Amino acid sequence: MTSDALGRNILALVDGSSYATSVCHAAAWIAKRLGAGVDLLHLLPDSHAKGSADLSGALKLGARTALMEELVALDAQRAKLATAQGQALLSDAMALLNADGIGAVAQKLRPGDLIETLAALQPAARALVVGKRGEGSAGAFDHLGSNLERIIRSATVPVFVAARSFQTITKVLIAYDASASAERAVDRVAQSPVFVGLKVVLAHAGTDTPALRQSLIAAQSRLAASGVQAEIAIAPAEPDTALQQMIAAQGFDLLVMGAYGHSRIRNLIIGSTTTAMIRGCKVPVLIYR
Repeated sequence: MTSDALGRNILALVDGSSYATSVCHAAAWIAKRLGAGVDLLHLLPDSHAKGSADLSGALKLGARTALMEELVALDAQRAKLATAQGQALLSDAMALLNADGIGAVAQKLRPGDLIETLAALQPAARALVVGKRGEGSAGAFDHLGSNLERIIRSATVPVFVAARSFQTITKVLIAYDASASAERAVDRVAQSPVFVGLKVVLAHAGTDTPALRQSLIAAQSRLAASGVQAEIAIAPAEPDTALQQMIAAQGFDLLVMGAYGHSRIRNLIIGSTTTAMIRGCKVPVLIYR
């Protein structure tokens, strides 16, 4: 979500989960602040991922042929219903975006693998918006939380992970550990018109040292030079505990983090704790690569 991607749209992934409405409102909020449109994406389920077990080998020839014909017809009916459901979901999502003041909305109904599809579409995207969890039924977004690390690792644009409900963002917490990843996140925030006028806090969880404070002040200055006014906060606690407590106590609307660090914050993004951190956070999380 930076100024070097003018003309590119927000790519929002929608499914039948309870997070889909929040995804749409979040995408609309980002798009309005960037002056961009929104591309809605729904992936059709893999027709071979779930289905009836193939029992034809245990049947006599006549029964086997009849069964195979029924299975083919059933698969075709499932595909037809999935397409109709996808079109309905996209239409509902478009209506939400239109109601939020976004007129430039495109609908994309695609079959295929989640990561491969995102890889093909991301070059034309400015940011990716996805829900913390997907619908609990068949399809590419089934158990989406388990795919979050894959999405983040493969992302070439910022990933906005929407919470269950969306509220207009006015207060932003940036997790800062002086790593290269954190510095890139600060630079991306500084380059983005999304954050101008918002209350921003640069937060470090851990030991307060002169070198760390100097890095925080330098990051604060870079943000100020771009019109983003930020305060500094240091909490002597583990990052996961400290960040959660700050968000709850001070009413932050968004957590911003770099995807790859070299300190304890790294463990919040890489590995098995990725989904746990995002699920545990009650507000949206914006991940910068």
